Amino acid sequence: MINWKNLDTLASYEELKAVKKVDLKEVMSEENGAERVKKYSVPMAGNLAFNYAAKEVDDKVLEALKKLAEEAQLAEKFEELYNGAVINTGEKRMVLHHLTRGQLGNKVEADGVDKREFYINEQKRIAEFAEKVHSGRITNAAGEKFTTVVQIGIGGSDLGPRAMYLALENWAKQNGKFKMEAKFISNVDPDDASAVLNSIDVAHSIFILVSKSGTTLETLTNQSFVTDALKKAGLLSSDHMIAVTSETSPLAKSDDFIEAFYMDDYIGGRYSSTSGVGGAVLSLAFGPDVFAEFLDGAAAEDKLAAKKNLLENPAMLDAMIGFYERNVLGYPSTAVLPYSQALSRFPAHLQQLDMESNGKSVNRFGEDIDYVTGPVIFGEPGTNGQHSFYQLLHQGTDIIPLQFIGFKNSQIGNDVDIQGSTSQQKLCANVAAQIVAFACGKEDENKNKNFEGGRPSSIIIGDKLTPAALGALLAHFENKVMFQGFVWNVNSFDQEGVQLGKVLAKRVLAHETEGALAEYSRLLNI
Repeated sequence: MINWKNLDTLASYEELKAVKKVDLKEVMSEENGAERVKKYSVPMAGNLAFNYAAKEVDDKVLEALKKLAEEAQLAEKFEELYNGAVINTGEKRMVLHHLTRGQLGNKVEADGVDKREFYINEQKRIAEFAEKVHSGRITNAAGEKFTTVVQIGIGGSDLGPRAMYLALENWAKQNGKFKMEAKFISNVDPDDASAVLNSIDVAHSIFILVSKSGTTLETLTNQSFVTDALKKAGLLSSDHMIAVTSETSPLAKSDDFIEAFYMDDYIGGRYSSTSGVGGAVLSLAFGPDVFAEFLDGAAAEDKLAAKKNLLENPAMLDAMIGFYERNVLGYPSTAVLPYSQALSRFPAHLQQLDMESNGKSVNRFGEDIDYVTGPVIFGEPGTNGQHSFYQLLHQGTDIIPLQFIGFKNSQIGNDVDIQGSTSQQKLCANVAAQIVAFACGKEDENKNKNFEGGRPSSIIIGDKLTPAALGALLAHFENKVMFQGFVWNVNSFDQEGVQLGKVLAKRVLAHETEGALAEYSRLLNI
């Protein structure tokens, strides 16, 4: 039987807090560090590995975390989720994003259909559509091929797909898989849509409008902006636009679109990159086979997340270490630091994934909780970040845990040798140096040059950033966030915190304001 209990009611949580803390500088010293790096690593899918040697854990801490994971029933709760239980208590919905890439458990039925078959069918429809666009069977009104695809969406309809596109853009060009350039319009700020429209040939562009409800204010506003631009060019939106939406939304059967592809209420926006939300733009940009490889990588990582043994389950292990840092060691933030320019927007996607999911102060039943939950997530690619905020990471007053991501090889495959080493070797040298520098520090009589060390980090190491590796990386973090939500007993799958501002904005636009809201409206000339 599954028990949904608050963290502070679990006996193993009290036991964990009593376990002796690890001296990171000591265990990562020259005498101990090498064996530790070899020992504390677990394989992932996509030729990746999660190495946590530079985290403040040892066998005793890990054993306590394992006991807590078992008492909190993390594996069993994941099993409940992928077998179709109503896990999203706030909206009384199942949580089915894992089904977009594979069947982990029993057949899941909802709305009178097999949901796995539903997702497969939509993927097939998208693949067929993309192939028709690429082959020229679907063209603009003049019979000319589309060369650019533009996604219109916000939040999870933008951040994840944009991050995935940027991650694979150069890989696709290097491997003969690049079909169409992709652009993204998200912000309701008219400068965003205008900048994109000014950078493309509208006559040869196909637009994807993404809104599950069909009522998202920012997205519909940008749809109108694009429609107006098409009209000024003498073009019809019905010849240039497709929709990704739910079957019940007003967009589903509209004549304003070439075609509509469907998602459902069981997939939250921030978890939707492996659904049609990411599938349409990635299949058009790179081809359906690349999107399929991406899904395969995610599915393989999901299988690892279903393992019951904490030390064989990289997502659960990452989650429990992160929980330990947040709730026992008291660290308020986590920095995600990919040493890969291709992952330049991946931290922004993880920022939404994590903070929108676990930024909660009530449990899954709407009751107040007395412990901290989700950390603040931020990050930028290395080595750029080293010349920006690493000063605070190294010598600031807060200790901020770090999650590095690095690859042995670049996507280009033809690096140059400069001063005895390639650019990729220089990149990897930097991440290796940073891990040890953060952990061990450096003593100096000059306090301004003294580094305390004891600053924990993990690294996900891969061979190369491929579609399969990217899928595995995405699924790893999705599952990590899910497991942490289970530990904190919060609902990681609704986002009521984004609603209040939307409601007040509508009041402002309707001029139904008073007090401070009315005065700010006046100041902003609304």
